[in-house]
Amino acid sequence: MENKPQCRYVSPDGHSCSEIDMGSGFCFWHDNKFDKSGLELTHKLERYAKRGGLLHGLELKRVNLEGLNLINIDKNIGYDLSYSNFYRANLRGAHLFNNTIRHASLMKADLREANLHCTDLKDTNLLGIKLDNTRIDNIDLGHALIQEKHGKSAKEQGNLAESLDMYQQSEEIYRILRKGAEQQGLFEMAGNYLYRELQMRHEQYPVGSKKWLFSSFSDFFCGYGEKPENVIRFSLGMIFFCALCYFMLGVSFQSEIIVFDADQTWQHNLNALLNSFYFSVVTFTTLGYGDITPVGVSRFIAAVEAFTGSFTLALFVVVFVKRMTR
Repeated sequence: MENKPQCRYVSPDGHSCSEIDMGSGFCFWHDNKFDKSGLELTHKLERYAKRGGLLHGLELKRVNLEGLNLINIDKNIGYDLSYSNFYRANLRGAHLFNNTIRHASLMKADLREANLHCTDLKDTNLLGIKLDNTRIDNIDLGHALIQEKHGKSAKEQGNLAESLDMYQQSEEIYRILRKGAEQQGLFEMAGNYLYRELQMRHEQYPVGSKKWLFSSFSDFFCGYGEKPENVIRFSLGMIFFCALCYFMLGVSFQSEIIVFDADQTWQHNLNALLNSFYFSVVTFTTLGYGDITPVGVSRFIAAVEAFTGSFTLALFVVVFVKRMTR
């Protein structure tokens, strides 16, 4: 009996397809020239997956996969659909729990009411996906979107037009994910996506422009209102920095100047440092007991610290309440 030629598709990580060649050198699933637009392939793909067919590199642009069930209940790991092309595919109501869809394209795919819980989507193109009522908790996007990586690389190479386009796409994807998370009541996740969305917008601003400076300021102080820990870190840094300034420049306590003195013992200097730290805390929090007072240049530092402290404490309350009331 004559052996029929096999599909010559080999995935980037070395997996070969054993399906029959359709005459183009590839099987039905891996032929990117065969127009599958509108074909109803839900049950056919489920049977193909269950019999162990290679799911890497599937060419399924514009196909109808509504209600697709690819939950691998017989194993602890899901199906691996890496390198596949689902451009504009109808995956509405699909069950893709715990699957791996890396280095793939879900561009403009319809994933409304689908289940993407615990799905690995690293380096997959998610531009334009529809996520209305989609379960997206615990999805894994990696440390950055594929567009983010390309945008950073293009910026380093001086290709600002391509970099701007990639960061705009990244911003759009994070906005879609944020809205999807908000719909599902995943407000902490939504906050993280909002932060990333605003970071992508920041990357689009010309360096040194007013928008760039304001965005940098907002990110540094409070993570665009999403990171109260940033406010705490800045506050502690400000308190310690000002304490060292008071320690070196001097403050007055009961007509005595508390200041670093190399001729004194380390115990004396340690006590002066602790008193300077105490004065920095009460100045930052605007308590102002009056037992220690600034002198000379320390007055200017105290004024700046008091103003910054009142602003920072108000900012912390706003950011913290926003975080806790989600």
